[in-house]
Formats: sequence, structure tokens, C-alpha cells
Amino acid sequence: MDPILVTGATGNVGRQVVRQLTAAGLPVRALTRDPDTARLPDTVAALRGDLADPDSLDQVLHGVGAVFLVWPFGHADGAAAAVDAIARHARRVVYLSSLGAATADDPISRMHNELERLIESTDLRWTHLRPGGFATNTLSWAAQVRAGDEVRGPYADLSRPLVHEADLATVAVRALTSDAHHGARYPLTGPAHLTQAEQVATIGDVLGRPLRYVETDRAESYRGMVGAGWPPDTADAVLDAWYAMRERPEPVLDTVAAVTGRPARTYRDWVVDHAADFTA
Repeated sequence: MDPILVTGATGNVGRQVVRQLTAAGLPVRALTRDPDTARLPDTVAALRGDLADPDSLDQVLHGVGAVFLVWPFGHADGAAAAVDAIARHARRVVYLSSLGAATADDPISRMHNELERLIESTDLRWTHLRPGGFATNTLSWAAQVRAGDEVRGPYADLSRPLVHEADLATVAVRALTSDAHHGARYPLTGPAHLTQAEQVATIGDVLGRPLRYVETDRAESYRGMVGAGWPPDTADAVLDAWYAMRERPEPVLDTVAAVTGRPARTYRDWVVDHAADFTA
């Protein structure tokens, strides 16, 4: 089998894709800006390159059969050149998109929608993964969990069916290794809704500590997000989207089970897998 190129290989989902492909004995290449610090398995060919620099991609892509594409920027600038480079070499691409790409009603969703359209305009055999909320995003609470018994943030009653990155990777591996998923746009969620207050309580239960969620108002939440590096427009858009989700929550979908043949992992499963990240 031709090598499979994984972009975003040092991120949460990309590492899982690499792990599952190598466990299956498949040849894997990883695109990384710094192979020396990538900490990937010895069997993985970690190659230097950058999606923002199309000239760096041809050598990395030469001979690959499929690409797992994570677009790491908050805009689509330069995406056309990167997608063209992939299309010159590979036969298949699996793109990590977003559930919001279907409606494209915020800046991040519009970016994902644009990437999907660029991919679909090529001759590539494509699959789009459209996850809702990532369980890994709750790692943003880790510093607060280590510091005390409260987690502060907006909208305690915001309820989402967060998805485990291992489930995203399993779906990705199926699509990377079979033409049966060509043309699919897979909406992917976890198996049940939990409010943010319930998520924090779950973390506490797994860690054996009482934790509670303290709701902050929008102004404080906005200042905290911008202070943490969020672009102001994106922070506003995300807070708007979260507020709207309180009235119109994301649906719970069974796509993970339909594609993989096993139920999606629960948020508790995810916390167990990441307990050390909240204590180290």
C-alpha cells in the first residue's frame, strides 16, 4: 500500500490517526514543521513541510496514496495551493472539517466550507469528517482544575455531545483505507449531551475530587478568551454560537457507530483517558 500522509500529526486527532494507522501495520508519513520535536513512532517517516508553504509539499507528497488533512489556520488563505499540491500526488483525501460547515454561519465554519469546496473541485476521492464539539477542548480547564475546585467559564447549561478524538481517528482511518467512503460528509458527535457543569462534575468524579462550574458573564468570558489568544472577532462569534446552542443544541448522532461498528466513546471514557492531563 502507498504511504498515507498525516497532516496535523502532532495534534490531538492527528496523533490518534498516526497511532491507529501504525497499529494496523500501514506505512505512514507525517508532515511537521520540526521533525526533531514531533515525538512520533520510529516507524513513521516524519518529514519537514508546511501547508502554508506549497513549495515544501511536493517532496513530502511524492508517492503517497491518501492524505489526512487538518487545516491549522483560522482562514482559507493559501488553501487552494495546498489542495492543488495534494491533488497532484494523492488519490484520496480525508478532511477534518466541522459540523458547522453545513451552514457556514460563523467565520470558522465558513473557512471549513471553503476547504470542502476546494477539495470537491479536484479529482480527489474525498471524505469530509464534520465533528461537533471536541472533548479535547475541555483540556482548556486543566490549569483551573490543578489550581482549585472551581472551573470558571460561560454558559454552565451549554449542553453538547462531545466527541472523543479516538473515534474521529477511527472514522478517518476507515475513510483513508477504503473507497467506500468517497463523497461522504460524516457528521460526528459523542453519544450523549452533557452540560458544561456536568462535564466538570465528571472530571471531578474521575479524579476523586469535588469540582464545580462557576458561570461567568459574557464580558468576563470574552476578556478571558482574548487574553488567552483568541482573535476578538472569533471570540465574539464563538460566544454567539455557544449562546445559540443553549436553545438549539447539536444533535446526538450515531455516525461513529454506523461507520466503525462500535458505539462512540463517552465523555467519561475521554476523561479517564486524559486524567493525567488534569493533574500533571
